[in-house]
Amino acid sequence: MRELTGTAIVKWLDVELPKVQNLRLDLLGETITGDLVHLELQSGNDASMPLRMAEYCLGVFRLFGRFPRQVVLYVGEPELRMENELRDVDVHFRYRVIDMRSLDGELLLESEEVGDNVIAILAQLRDHKEAVRRIVERIAGLAESERRTAMAQLFILAGLRRWSKTVEEEARKMPIHIDILENEVLGPVFQKGRQEGRQEGRQEGRQEGELTILSRQIESRFGVLPDWASEKLAALSPAEMEDLSVRVLHAESLDILFS
Repeated sequence: MRELTGTAIVKWLDVELPKVQNLRLDLLGETITGDLVHLELQSGNDASMPLRMAEYCLGVFRLFGRFPRQVVLYVGEPELRMENELRDVDVHFRYRVIDMRSLDGELLLESEEVGDNVIAILAQLRDHKEAVRRIVERIAGLAESERRTAMAQLFILAGLRRWSKTVEEEARKMPIHIDILENEVLGPVFQKGRQEGRQEGRQEGRQEGELTILSRQIESRFGVLPDWASEKLAALSPAEMEDLSVRVLHAESLDILFS
């Protein structure tokens, strides 16, 4: 083993790995050249995303015999903080992560496809209120069944940017009046989006407060945090922050604390 690995083995581990089942990708497509493209939509910063994407990649290869090009499209409100690779001595796996806000929403607004217009609400816009007005105006010209579907989609996406109220206000101005709160299709969607937006805001506020307190705890022991430590701290999940708040009391150094 020293000859093969350059080190010694102190013990052998159980080699029976758990079997992962029911992996479900968001979107998997085949291009005109026969390449596979995997698009995953993500609305929150998930520290386990690189592992998930690696599992998806191997699952696709196992099924099709080809590796897909992979893109994570981040549509969340908090700042993007996810890693896009797994790296070790003999392993390097990576994929693209794109923040939807970095894309040009004005091009999507100019599209003749209503679906493009709707998703523009997540992209970079000069004036989001004007953009919402244009999207709702375009939706109002659709047939009733298409209008209901497009409005439901718009409310869901607007909830990710906390613009549901703006959408409601613009919808009420349309020549074809849509009673959003009483509509059997749109009402529940709007109410759910509004409630989830409030809950997400409260949760995000709590997490930011906990992060500030934890940061001060660490700085009181080890001084001002270097950039690498601040980045690791910002990427922690609530459970990881709770664990770190206990370990900081006994850790002898920052390296040990974040190991």
